[in-house]
Amino acid sequence: MKKKRFSEEQMVSILREADTGDKTIVELCRAHGISDVTFYAWRRKFGQMSEAAVRRLRELEKDNVRLKRLLAERDLEVDVLKEFLQKK
Repeated sequence: MKKKRFSEEQMVSILREADTGDKTIVELCRAHGISDVTFYAWRRKFGQMSEAAVRRLRELEKDNVRLKRLLAERDLEVDVLKEFLQKK
């Protein structure tokens, strides 16, 4: 997997900079060293999110991963108990 060069907060910051309209998107992309395709991909992903919303999204995604892992462990325990009870 390719390492990210920009954090999600930096991506949103660049998108907000584009919303000010001081520079064209081409000039902004050149100044930050990204392609316009990358810029539009970020815009599609983050839309009108603020930096705080992106941080919150990342926290929710981490929490979701943790909960999925807990659920998988619980399901495994239930399966083991069912097998144990069937043998008796």
